[in-house]
Order: sequence, then C-alpha cells, then structure tokens
Amino acid sequence: MSKIKTFSPICPIPITDYPNVLLAHGSGGKLMHQLIEKIFLPAFQNPYLEAQHDGAVIPLQNTKLAFTTDSYVVRPLFFPGGDIGTLAVNGTVNDLAMCGAKLLYLSAGFILEEGFSTEKLWRIAQSMKIAANQAGVQLVTGDTKVVDKGKGDGVFINTSGIGIVEHKLVIGPRSVQTGDKIILSGDIGRHGMAIMAVREGLCFESEIQSDCASLAGLVLSLLERGIEIHCMRDLTRGGLATALNEIAKTASLHLEINEGTVPVREDVQSACEILGLDPLYVANEGRFIAFVPASEAHKTLEVMNAHSLGAGAAIIGEVKSASEIIVTMINRLGTTRILDMLSGEQLPRIC
Repeated sequence: MSKIKTFSPICPIPITDYPNVLLAHGSGGKLMHQLIEKIFLPAFQNPYLEAQHDGAVIPLQNTKLAFTTDSYVVRPLFFPGGDIGTLAVNGTVNDLAMCGAKLLYLSAGFILEEGFSTEKLWRIAQSMKIAANQAGVQLVTGDTKVVDKGKGDGVFINTSGIGIVEHKLVIGPRSVQTGDKIILSGDIGRHGMAIMAVREGLCFESEIQSDCASLAGLVLSLLERGIEIHCMRDLTRGGLATALNEIAKTASLHLEINEGTVPVREDVQSACEILGLDPLYVANEGRFIAFVPASEAHKTLEVMNAHSLGAGAAIIGEVKSASEIIVTMINRLGTTRILDMLSGEQLPRIC
C-alpha cells in the first residue's frame, strides 16, 4: 500500500526578499528600507549613517558640517509648479534645512540621454539657477555624462549639498521625546497629484500645482525665534505616513495624529479618490513636520503661520509613550487606525 503524501507548500524565498531590484525599492516604503538595512547600512556602517536623518551632521574643527545628497528621476520632466531642475535644487536644500543647517553650496551631476533636447536642458538649468538664487545657495561644481539613446529617459540629476550648523540643538529622530507635539507645515499631497495629473492626462476644474519650494527660509525663522526643535522631516516619497513611521522606528516611540487636523485641499482629495490613493502616502516637495516640546507648540505654529510656506500649518498630533513602536491615527469617527509603512509604491518616479 502506497503512502499518502501530505501537501506541504514551501516558499523558497520570503515574500520581502527579492533576487532583483524592483521599482518599489525606490518608493520610500518598506522595500526601500529593507534594501538600505540589508545592503547599504552593513556595508558602510558608521555613526553618521546610523542616525538615519535627511543628512549627516559631522563635527569639523569648531563647527558642525551638514552634508546630503539626492538623485532625481521624475517623470514627466516638466510639471505644473516646477520641473526636474527645480526639484533637484529644492529637494537637496530641504534635506539640509531639516538638519537645521545654514545653506552654503551645492553640486550637480547630469546624466543625459543621447538625443535629448538642448532647449529643454537649458530650461532645466535656468530653473535650477532661479531655485538656487531663491534659496540663497550657490551651485559650485558638477559633472556631466551622456548615455546611449534609450538608456537614460532624457535626463537624471544628482545634487549634493553642504551647510553649517550654527546652533547647539541636536535635530534628529533620536531627539524626539514623549509629549512632543507634531506640527505639519501645510496641506499635503499636491506634488504627487500634480505629477499624476500630467502623467495620466487628468483634467480638473483647477490645475493642481506642485508645492515644490525651498523650506530653508521657514526653518531659519523657527531657529531665529529660539524654538527648541527636536526633529524635522520633509515629506517626500511615501508622504506624511511614511515620514512618521521612519521617525517612530528610529526614535522607538508611539506617534499619534488626528485625521481631522491634517490639511488636504479639496481638489487633491478628489484626485486621490478618483485614483484610489491615500493622501497621507502621497509625496510632497514643500512640506515638513516638526517635533517640538508641548510648551513651544503654539509659538512654533505662530512663526510658521506668519511665513508664506507655513500659512496652513497645524498641530496634527503628539508623541506617546514608548510602550510600542507604532504610528496611529484617530479618524473622524473617533476610532483608531494604524498607519503602517507601505510595502510597494503608490506613485513611482515622482521625484
């Protein structure tokens, strides 16, 4: 008599372990963080990298140097409210600003595809010039490479930036404390929806424009008022929810926000509903969150509201105890929802 074989399915590889890089590995979500934690952090391990902030703050003689780098592969290259050049400057400027740094210099590396329009390249360079002038930073060095036609999607740009930290604050996720208030600088979701509207040929009653802007001036206003900032994070890939999860994980704390206090414009909300997207996970390029002591929350809000880029700022939540590392949201019905980090990508190549 033959033995009955039992069915025992075995997955040869965990669902989160992929043998090849996926588009979702650049999403800012779980897959990207796994890529960083499994490949890059072990390979380049050092205290500055382990801080997992928007840039590295490095002691240098009698001062502190802030250093950051980023690459831009947005599609389409031109969109309402900006283009890849505007994005490349403001994105790196904002990463320095999140470190609380005074901006100094930028570098730019261009990877151009053979056959790319020189007129478009000129427009992008002019956008970078204008954005740098508005942010008060100089682009002082760079590099250009050309790849075969069909291998570069027009143009990719890498920008790096340096600045100096002139205050004694230690701004970063590990400085976040129980009881801190979470303040959002304005409405969310506009950049991602501006990109998607152009990409998908969507028409709305009013054009949604990207919020792409330099946050350096607004951050400087907070520092000049002597506000005790514990942490800042700009809301790029993965949006507000992902930024909160990143900070909760690094700080080992429970963060809680209130849905009713998170500003989302009606046109952005409508666009998200049409596309089946959650604005909490949609990218921004001119918004950030700040963690400050409860005693300084209203002063922070006052300073933000006085600035054009912080006119819609709001206190959206607070830091709870370290009983569990999680991000939760109280919705409009009064129930609690867990805001997890997405595994994949809602919107590919939006920055």
